[in-house]
Amino acid sequence: MLSLPPSVRLFVAREAVDMRKAIDGLSGVVRDVLSEDPMSGHLFIFFNKKSDRVKILWWDQSGFWLLMKRLEAGRFKLPPLKEDASHKTLKITASELALVLDGIDLRGARRLKRYSRPSA
Repeated sequence: MLSLPPSVRLFVAREAVDMRKAIDGLSGVVRDVLSEDPMSGHLFIFFNKKSDRVKILWWDQSGFWLLMKRLEAGRFKLPPLKEDASHKTLKITASELALVLDGIDLRGARRLKRYSRPSA
């Protein structure tokens, strides 16, 4: 998996996406549906309706990366919804993405308490 700096956020589209879409089509979804900038350097993650395929769109300052994974058996188990259902995206961490891609169901998992810096 890619090593990402902490400033990179990961957005999972809540709605299923047509996996025939390539870079330009997914960039349009990021702009028009998710209301985000596809060239922000953040990762945008899309699953199909059957949850057996995933595409990840990422801008790295010189061009787009489009990563795709197709499962030969089974399905991806998406993380539980953490936010208000009115949002078009779900924000996850890089470690959560790695677990989902590796076949771990996060619905039964719980995160242990860790230090977090108080907000200003």
